[in-house]
Amino acid sequence: MTAPSGPVTIGAEDMAGADRLVRVIDALAEVFGDLAAGRTRSPSRTVVEHGAPGPRRQLLAGTAVWERRGVGSVKITTLTPDNPDRGLPLIHGVVVLTDLETGRITALLDGAELTAVRTGAVAGLATRLCAPEGVEELAVLGAGVQARALVRAVCAVRPIRSVRVFSRTRARTEAFAEWLRATSAHSVDVSVCDTAKDAVTDAAIICTATSTDGRTPLVAADWVAPGAHVNVIGGTHEDAIEVDPALLASAFVVVEERAAALEDAGEVRAALAYGLIGVTELHELGGLVNGTTAADGRTSVFRGVGLAIEDTAAAAALHEAAATGGR
Repeated sequence: MTAPSGPVTIGAEDMAGADRLVRVIDALAEVFGDLAAGRTRSPSRTVVEHGAPGPRRQLLAGTAVWERRGVGSVKITTLTPDNPDRGLPLIHGVVVLTDLETGRITALLDGAELTAVRTGAVAGLATRLCAPEGVEELAVLGAGVQARALVRAVCAVRPIRSVRVFSRTRARTEAFAEWLRATSAHSVDVSVCDTAKDAVTDAAIICTATSTDGRTPLVAADWVAPGAHVNVIGGTHEDAIEVDPALLASAFVVVEERAAALEDAGEVRAALAYGLIGVTELHELGGLVNGTTAADGRTSVFRGVGLAIEDTAAAAALHEAAATGGR
């Protein structure tokens, strides 16, 4: 009898490419449908904070199983807000994928890259479900790894032809713009903006991907054009705010899971505390996937926090892609 082979190692280069990204987006749609229907669940992550006084650093561990696909995963990551100033990645980590039937470890994945890919892909799924068809303009706040992942994901679901970008560091923003021009599959007009307002005003899709730890919004509500779609995925802790919570009062608000948003989404927590929205006005992604609710033409805001089951679904999709040569 031939002994089972060891786990496959899946690095950043094995997660690249539009075909793999779309495969991850599709897997996330499937798992959110299962989550909404009660066919799976996503246990809360364990978060240990350290480093006070000073930037709040985090050690995180999350695990989940996706029974219908027969897989489970464990992810260990670190989040170090001052790393970009050191020239180091914000996130480091590893994901272990297991086969539920045999208990075998089938893959080891770069945790930082998987986090970027699946976070971008979740925003891509929200964009697919909420943003008007055919929109071509995208604004991005942030110029790091996650901002790149967001651009790739949004471009995978909408025909983006114009991107405006702003971040606090001009040199990084210029480098981001050059990367986008060099890697786009088709011609994209990329503009580096002097202010966040210049970037987001009149944009059809807005993505925020900063490492802010503050409670002062980076995006004012009246900068956002009516009918735009906004993906909010940054902030380094549960009370950090990128977008003015007042925007949620009149928007169609989408979250991965209500309980997770109430725990970790700064804009949602603030909007609820100010009485701007109620819990029932938080629409879960799975409901949109299953058709029990739908975007209604208003400005839409997706506020993501990341769930363990997303890592499981993304890891499964990437493992399958590796096994089939990316097909």
